[in-house]
Amino acid sequence: MAKRAKLTKGQLRRVKVNQEKRLAKRQIQQDTEWLDDQLGNLETGRVVSRFGQHADIIDTEENIFRCNIRRTVAGLVTGDFVAWRRAPVNEKGLDGIVEAVEDRASVLCRPDQYDGIKPIAANVEQIFIVSSPQPAFSDQIIDRYLVACEDAGIEPIIVMNKTDLIGADEAEFIAQRLSVYEAMGYPVFHASATTNEGIEALRNAFQGKVSVLVGQSGVGKSSLVQAALPEVSLAIGALSNNSGLGQHTTTVARWYPLLNGGALIDSPGIREFGLWHIDADRVTYCFKDFRPFLGGCKFRDCKHLTDPGCALQAAVAEGKLDAGRLDNYHRIIQSLDQN
Repeated sequence: MAKRAKLTKGQLRRVKVNQEKRLAKRQIQQDTEWLDDQLGNLETGRVVSRFGQHADIIDTEENIFRCNIRRTVAGLVTGDFVAWRRAPVNEKGLDGIVEAVEDRASVLCRPDQYDGIKPIAANVEQIFIVSSPQPAFSDQIIDRYLVACEDAGIEPIIVMNKTDLIGADEAEFIAQRLSVYEAMGYPVFHASATTNEGIEALRNAFQGKVSVLVGQSGVGKSSLVQAALPEVSLAIGALSNNSGLGQHTTTVARWYPLLNGGALIDSPGIREFGLWHIDADRVTYCFKDFRPFLGGCKFRDCKHLTDPGCALQAAVAEGKLDAGRLDNYHRIIQSLDQN
């Protein structure tokens, strides 16, 4: 049998576009279309989750309605504020129509090989960056997420999880690295789901805000949610049982309201988003401790390595800038070049 030729990226993209067009046409044929005079007045809601041409919308009283999305509404994601109208009766499982999406205060994006930059959640107010001594503490991963937060204009909160597992040989190093972030004004929480250290303080930090939890696999994000946000843990479990699938088997972002206000937006795609869509100059700016020294280099195209007259290297030598942060910066820039 002849070996099948591998499709190029352009061909793959055209295949995907054609599939989406066919699915959209089929969806339009299946969906109920109400006349405008049958629909209620415009209401404000928020997207709980998006499923193709449908979205679950939560109203001000936290009731959830499944709605069709007008074809004129593009790029709708979890967390978006929308204008929607109720249908006179539920038909084919639909309760209304999303008419428009409001401007976003912030948006989290990830790169997509077909669509370029793809939004995955909107109007997020804070991101909890979870690290732990196991599988391994990495301030480079923390710095990558801090860059993403600075780029999106979202407040970052660093969580050192599994504090009960920090060994004596690494305690001083971890404390020193975390002190660098505290000195820059980033909040740092210390927590353990095993000993309950910091759990109450962490829960209080979630209240009244729309949050996202990020971090490497194995740092204990699920155990933190279970301990600090049991209402979310129960909702995730119920959703998993109802779908017949295991937890986190979908990349669809979902909104989980908190008992005392606020919400957690969760999905694997959010928890592991990267930096490939951010250019090098923007990465440099997103190291906020670099900003006082930017523009002070001798050469405009300074790479901040061994370049003569580099303001960042001079700041490190004078103790005004942390050397570990500059090293992590160069690793991030190198990874962008590779991608």
